[in-house]
Amino acid sequence: MAEPEGDWYPALPRCVKSGTYAASLMIDREKKLSARFYVSQTGRNPVREWIMEQSAEDRRTVGKDIQKVEFGWPLGRPYCAPLGHGLWEVRSDLGNNRIARVIFCMVEGEMILLHSFMKKTQKTPQQDIELALKRKREVT
Repeated sequence: MAEPEGDWYPALPRCVKSGTYAASLMIDREKKLSARFYVSQTGRNPVREWIMEQSAEDRRTVGKDIQKVEFGWPLGRPYCAPLGHGLWEVRSDLGNNRIARVIFCMVEGEMILLHSFMKKTQKTPQQDIELALKRKREVT
């Protein structure tokens, strides 16, 4: 079997049995960001509380979507979208026309989960953005 062309192949692992290179199997499994829940001054953890109120299946979906952002950052649509003012949203499709959003900001390389809700309109409601901005001011 011919060696791959170029100087990139020596860094690739060889399959011991066949001697071929595993270029298509290499996946970056390193977390780019760590997610942290916002905690209010009174000790409440509203995003975690909201997630725990959801069904087990919905919790799993939202959790996996947050993980996609942690491991894939920077990540765009359909998983993540900017809202402006330093806010981003994790986008979760829960099925049955239900859409969940978790709004976060970045602080010192961490994603701080500020607010979460079920989205019922095309545009993110201003009151949800304002609440996330208020919480962002508390953590930055």
